[in-house]
Amino acid sequence: MSDNGLSDKIKGGISKTKGEVKDQVGNATNNKSLQAEGKMDKAKGEVQEGIGKLKDNK
Repeated sequence: MSDNGLSDKIKGGISKTKGEVKDQVGNATNNKSLQAEGKMDKAKGEVQEGIGKLKDNK
């Protein structure tokens, strides 16, 4: 069974959503550490989605 990239895109979407929540909560509570963690999760999500798109284009 070949991986069509869907699982990477789903994981990416989850990471981006989780990151956005952490970023917003960190911003609202002035928690720079949580905010930075959220930004890292969003970046990770972008990479995962990119990998999924590349797999789809093979």
